[in-house]
Amino acid sequence: MDSSAISGVSFDSWFKTPTISSSLTDEEDSLLVNSNKDRSAFATLFDSAVNMVQEANAYSNAAEEEEIKYAMGESDSIHDLQIAQQKANISLQYTVAVRDAFMSAYKEIMNLQI
Repeated sequence: MDSSAISGVSFDSWFKTPTISSSLTDEEDSLLVNSNKDRSAFATLFDSAVNMVQEANAYSNAAEEEEIKYAMGESDSIHDLQIAQQKANISLQYTVAVRDAFMSAYKEIMNLQI
């Protein structure tokens, strides 16, 4: 095998270690987020949770619409119906899992002795 064709190629730019950057600042309050200095990490986390619930509701509504279309004969694709139902199911399961983890952490914090 002749490797002279690739002898001048530099592979350093292809294999770089990814860098991880934090969105938290090192200023006076470490819970401030760079994108909006007036918002705390809790507010950002809460907005994320609200968006997750809204997304789960949207998937559930889409699945219900597909069920109605299929029942009325407007759509004959059982495949689209099953995909919409599976998306709604997975989204709901994920939302419930996040809620359970949050509640578990909350209970653990409340049981800490000061």
